[in-house]
Amino acid sequence: MKINAQQLGASLRKSLAPVYLVTGDEPLVVTEALDSIRARARNDGFDYRDLVVVDRGFKWSELEGESDNLSLFASRRILELRLMSPRPGDDGRRVIQALIDRPDPDRVLLISTTKLDSSASRSKWVKSIETNGVVVRAWPVDRDDLPRWISARAKRVKLNFSTSAAELLADRVEGNLLAADQEIQKLALILGSGDVDEAVVFDAVASNTRFDVFRLTDSILAGNMQRSIAILDGLRAEGVEPVLISWALHRELILLSRLAVAIQQGVGESQAFSKFRVWPQQRQPLVRSALRRYDVGRLTKLISQAASVDDVIKGVRRGRPWDELTQLVLAMLDRGEGRSGRAA
Repeated sequence: MKINAQQLGASLRKSLAPVYLVTGDEPLVVTEALDSIRARARNDGFDYRDLVVVDRGFKWSELEGESDNLSLFASRRILELRLMSPRPGDDGRRVIQALIDRPDPDRVLLISTTKLDSSASRSKWVKSIETNGVVVRAWPVDRDDLPRWISARAKRVKLNFSTSAAELLADRVEGNLLAADQEIQKLALILGSGDVDEAVVFDAVASNTRFDVFRLTDSILAGNMQRSIAILDGLRAEGVEPVLISWALHRELILLSRLAVAIQQGVGESQAFSKFRVWPQQRQPLVRSALRRYDVGRLTKLISQAASVDDVIKGVRRGRPWDELTQLVLAMLDRGEGRSGRAA
């Protein structure tokens, strides 16, 4: 059987399979899927767990011998294999296939690995698990579904997120479920329970140095040069990677460009904000202020400059990344009419 992680709970309530494969690149979803399977197994009396991390150079013959020895003992146990790659090699495929073909009522085989590509999905051992057990696909949450995921997650700890609060957190974590969960847990510790609005989320993420890059973009949108340079210097002192800052600035410029083009084509500002997910209260005034300073032509030149900065950071073009980032920030803050490119 092949299911998504969201369907795992219902599957486990019905029965415990002899073998599971949990596959995906979303750490939080994978971890929680594994936790759920282990919990059900413990409930069924599988009190022992043998964890085997399969990395380069792993000797599958030793696992094969150990698994045969374990069958001599009466204790029920979980044999958990963590594969660094969904391609375990010829020896790995042979041993895993043997474990699947020789089911043991006192053993649950639990395998986890990264996302399966089309080739790995068609491999014999994966197909055997589909036939004899369960393949759990731990897919990431789509951006459109992330606010709903955040709201549902928050309800587990008795927090009621407003729509705009969930949208703001979704925007800040940029698809990172682990980061979203950490912020929700932090709010639960601070608030205990109750309603959470956009202002609460904004204050929470603003106090976290992990989100200082977003404070930088917000400060630039507001046109605050002194604060923007201070935040940029702080990020440099903290050792933040230039590529993260470059990504955030480029992302903001692309958003502004799309908004400016839409408004230039006659789309109403409110409609454009809704289309490109500019959420109310905190963000809209900042973006509105920035749009008054930028026209489409200037934004096009700034995007080109941002791409050039990215080339320097990646080593494609010579230059000093932090100097280039500083020049880009100054150019974005330049209020001079008709000026473009780098600030002097």
